[in-house]
Amino acid sequence: MAKEFVVGVDVGGQTSKIGVVDIHGDVLAQSVIRSDTYGSDAGAFIAALAEAILACISQADKTPDDIRGIGVGAPNGNYYTGEVAFAPNLAWAAHGSVQLAGLLSEACGGIPVSLTNDANAAAVGEMTYGVAKGMKDFIMITLGTGVGSGIVVGGQVLYGSDGFAGELGHTTAVRHNGRLCGCGKTGCLEAYCSAIGIARTAREWLEGSDEPSKLRDLDTITSKDIYDAARAGDAFALKVFDYTGKLLGASLADFIAFSAPEAIVLFGGLARAKEFLAGPIEESMNANVLPLWKGKVKLLFSSLKESDAAILGASALAWEL
Repeated sequence: MAKEFVVGVDVGGQTSKIGVVDIHGDVLAQSVIRSDTYGSDAGAFIAALAEAILACISQADKTPDDIRGIGVGAPNGNYYTGEVAFAPNLAWAAHGSVQLAGLLSEACGGIPVSLTNDANAAAVGEMTYGVAKGMKDFIMITLGTGVGSGIVVGGQVLYGSDGFAGELGHTTAVRHNGRLCGCGKTGCLEAYCSAIGIARTAREWLEGSDEPSKLRDLDTITSKDIYDAARAGDAFALKVFDYTGKLLGASLADFIAFSAPEAIVLFGGLARAKEFLAGPIEESMNANVLPLWKGKVKLLFSSLKESDAAILGASALAWEL
């Protein structure tokens, strides 16, 4: 008898979200653990993740024998090898590769595990259940702790020759005197247009000016602080969003040139600031794109809950096991 339940896991830079999913795409149970409290100890993280997965299966009133497989979306996850390699936002995989799929399967009692990049997983979820449903050519951009991407061409996720295709967050957005990125390069899109990047912009600009802003009163500044200030009409916060959106839009124009997508879908925590980002992104994207595509490529924001898109996308991998 075919097993009608899978597990989807979204490994992020700060948290990992877990969900048990049925054949209809309904999430029956969910849980979350921290990803950032294990230092360089990959074994400790995998053990904690396995424990949480088994507990989530139990919470859904299922047993491991009911589970067809586990799909995992993780930064720098390799679909071909099951490894997470040189992921700058995961301390336990920042300086080498970790055989996450094999070790997690073993820790979960032999349940098969399939792994892909977290943004690829989100793209599959959006294509199956969200605003990209029915599309065969689109680019998913995830704006979270970092900037990830999933490229879908002809209805298939683009993995490339080695499984690592689609690292658009580490293309160069600022070519001269660009910021150092966590990956070791300078000027990466991620260093400016992630949640960490926009907070860094605000801090750097405040240090170099006397412009009034509610953000000056904070000891630390997060992307949420900037969003809250912008909603309150803070001119400085609005300027930070405008700069971030225009940088992202210019990069999206470059991405359009190599895959001619029907749409670009934005997803993740920072994408929730749609009212402050959509205008600058679209303006900059169409100002920088070739006339061939001007006004042609749709800019969409994910319609799925932030947790569900990646969980459902990751879980879709497991149906193939």
